[in-house]
Amino acid sequence: MTRIAIVTDIHHGLDNLAKKGSASLALMAEFARFVADSKPDLVLDLGDRITDSDHDTDLVLEREVAEAFAAIEAPILHINGNHDRDFLSVAENEAILGQPLGHRVIDAGDWRVVLWRADTKLHRPGGFRLAEPDLIWLEQVVRQADRPLLIASHVPLSGHDMTGNYWFERNQHVSRYPGSDRIRAVLARATVPVACVAGHVHWNSLTMLDAIPHFTLQSLVEISTTAPQPAGAWGLMQLDRKIDWEVFGLDPFAVRLDAARTVQRPLPCLPVFRDLALPVPLTVGG
Repeated sequence: MTRIAIVTDIHHGLDNLAKKGSASLALMAEFARFVADSKPDLVLDLGDRITDSDHDTDLVLEREVAEAFAAIEAPILHINGNHDRDFLSVAENEAILGQPLGHRVIDAGDWRVVLWRADTKLHRPGGFRLAEPDLIWLEQVVRQADRPLLIASHVPLSGHDMTGNYWFERNQHVSRYPGSDRIRAVLARATVPVACVAGHVHWNSLTMLDAIPHFTLQSLVEISTTAPQPAGAWGLMQLDRKIDWEVFGLDPFAVRLDAARTVQRPLPCLPVFRDLALPVPLTVGG
């Protein structure tokens, strides 16, 4: 079994709307204690380590978060979020975190962890941009896979609906990549079990698309669901023949799935009902 501790949207910095950034470092200390106690095989940081301000301030904030991660002894893998990229380059993030931040595939027991580090720069106006080379890289990984894949990203790959989401119900265009349907088509061609996990949208969710589970994890410092206290959320994913996902903190969430079912594609969706050639309904009685 592979065990992965996951944290996202730490948002170290000033308090901002429903982000209690002033609590981030204290909560990171609690996360470090959780990792020490639970002893996962690795730790995933899904990005948005800071709430951006300006270039010089962001350098300081990112370094402070890197120091918080330094208290963790397990291997740590980072992904950039959009706030990590507003004023800082990928190279600056790499220098602070001490690791390359391009796409990467890592063997993790019987599974592989796929770090899909597509561009997370939030372009204004417009939103995120899906670069063709990023999609091609993902397609190659899925096509060549010979064992189950956990695909980690900052922005969810599902493109799922944000109704009820504090941040994104009225801002859905910046909750996803354009062309999410193309990403979904790539994943649907997988012949091995696949699960996806992401941050960015500040809520716990499970969306099943083409039998593939797409998990999102609540932000460490979000208060929209737990006010006035921050959620203090982090997750533990256990991967073998089952996918066990549990989120801890004040906004808990848990689910268990059969990994093999993620390969069993559902029937194609029906067309509009009025276009169906339905048989005449049977009548009961005389």
